[in-house]
Amino acid sequence: MTAGTDIAVIGGTGLSQMHDLEVLDRRVVATPYGEPSAPVLLGRIGAGRAVFLPRHGAGHTIPPHAINYRANIWALRKLGVERIIAVNAVGGIGPDRGPRTVVVPDQIIDYTWGRDHTFYDGGSGEVAHVDFSEPYSASVRRLILDAGRAAGLTPIDGGTYAATQGPRLETPAEIRRLANDGCNLVGMTGMPEAALAREAGLAYACLAVVVNFAAGQSAEDIHGELAEHLDAGMASVRRLLEHLVPMAQGAADD
Repeated sequence: MTAGTDIAVIGGTGLSQMHDLEVLDRRVVATPYGEPSAPVLLGRIGAGRAVFLPRHGAGHTIPPHAINYRANIWALRKLGVERIIAVNAVGGIGPDRGPRTVVVPDQIIDYTWGRDHTFYDGGSGEVAHVDFSEPYSASVRRLILDAGRAAGLTPIDGGTYAATQGPRLETPAEIRRLANDGCNLVGMTGMPEAALAREAGLAYACLAVVVNFAAGQSAEDIHGELAEHLDAGMASVRRLLEHLVPMAQGAADD
C-alpha cells in the first residue's frame, strides 16, 4: 500500500461484508490497544484500491459500546490509510430524515460514556488537545457527496449526529432532548471513532444511512420495516462506493 492513495471503509450495521471488494490481501494487525474488530481486507473496487474493516466484526457480533475503536483506527493508520469513510446506520430525527435517506453530517454531539475515547490517556506520557471544530474532513465529505450524486443518489449535505451509548434504542423523551440540542441523526458508533481519527491525523467523514425514524418520530413501529430499509440503504451505499473509490484514487493521483 502507498500512503495517501488508499481509502478505508469502516462498515457498520448492514455492511459487515463488502461483496464488491476484490480481496487481494487480509491483514491481522497488532496494535498497542489490542485486536481490531476483524482482520483488515485490502483490495480493489473497480479501478481503485480500498481497505475494509467491519466495525462490529465480520459476523456482526460486537455491540457498539464494546467496539475497540482505538485498535481499529490504529490498525488503519498502521497500514498507511489516510482517509476513512465511516458508514453508519442511523435513526432519523425530523420529517426530512426518513428511512433510506443518505446524509453526510458535518457536526456531532457525544452522549456516550465509559468508552476508551482517546490515545492520550496518560499512558504514553503525552497530552494533546485536538481541534474538533469541524469533526469531519471537508475534503472527504465532498468526495462522498460527489460520489453520491454520480451514483444517482441525493445525499443531504450537513446534519448533526447524536452518538448515544446503546445497545438499546432511545426513548421518545431522549429523542426530544436530542432534537432540542439540534441533532437530526442518532446512532451508537459515531464516537469516539471520529475523535480518534482526528487524533491519529486521518481524514475522516461519516456516510450515514437512515434506517428508521427515531423513537416518537413516527407512528410506525421502529422495527416494522427496518430490515427492508437497511437492505435498501446499504444497496445505495454500495453503489455510492463503486463511484467513490475510483474517484478517490484519481484525486490522490492528481
